[in-house]
Amino acid sequence: MSTFQDLKYKYNNLNTFGKIIVINGLVFIALLLLGVFKLGNILAYLVLPANFDDFIWQPWSIITYGFVHTGLWHLVFNMLMLFYLSRVAINLFRIKLVLNVYFLGIIVGGLLFMAIANLWPTDFFGAGGILRGASAGVAALLVFVATYMPESEIRPFNLFNIKWKYVALIFVGLDVFRMLLGLNSGGYVSHIGGYLLGYYYAKKLLDGSDIGKGFERLMDRFVSLFKPKSNLKTVHRKKKTSKPRQKTKTESDTLNKQKKIDSILDKISKSGYESLTAEEKEFLFRQGK
Repeated sequence: MSTFQDLKYKYNNLNTFGKIIVINGLVFIALLLLGVFKLGNILAYLVLPANFDDFIWQPWSIITYGFVHTGLWHLVFNMLMLFYLSRVAINLFRIKLVLNVYFLGIIVGGLLFMAIANLWPTDFFGAGGILRGASAGVAALLVFVATYMPESEIRPFNLFNIKWKYVALIFVGLDVFRMLLGLNSGGYVSHIGGYLLGYYYAKKLLDGSDIGKGFERLMDRFVSLFKPKSNLKTVHRKKKTSKPRQKTKTESDTLNKQKKIDSILDKISKSGYESLTAEEKEFLFRQGK
């Protein structure tokens, strides 16, 4: 197997967020190469402009700006956070719901950035009147996780345990402080948009309402435009009756665990996280890890 085929195989076996992380890395490398060949002006069509008149000529930038990063550290930090947060969220929610939170965070962060840019003096923005980076989506996921399960913990670099709610409070506090100092305030405004979206999404989900359903349907329709249509006719055949296969012990254990997780999540949706027993919280924490 060639190196390209090997890489293609590994990419195809990544989950959706793994693929998003790879795409962010490839876009970063591609833009570096374009800069070497004096084609860096392409970047202007991917980043989100603060001026609404510019935005209406490139509406796709409300999404594409989330795949463009200012430097290596900016990229690495965002992708590491996305890796950890997506792993935690995917263990408890279907992947499309987690994608809703991430991309809606990017969109709301971008809209708040443009709204403030048109109401505030231009020098409020330290990034030259453009927005780039996945930070708003990552911010949305961070507060979503911290709001939905505030008592769950993370163990950074296997050094110590800290609850997600405290991680979120630290990040929100730092961003507000740096924004007030005027350090790349436009970027931090977009973070605030992501935080607000993540908090609202989690609160509504705890009440039993998924606010991302409409966005999800829209994205499904958009993706379906690029799927090849099959000309094959469906042939219905009479199904043969066969003896159902006996589940293995591993399959049975997995099914029982999933049933228990679903039961706990239903309980959270109806009565909130604090209604769980200590045993249920411990079980949910183990599965989240």
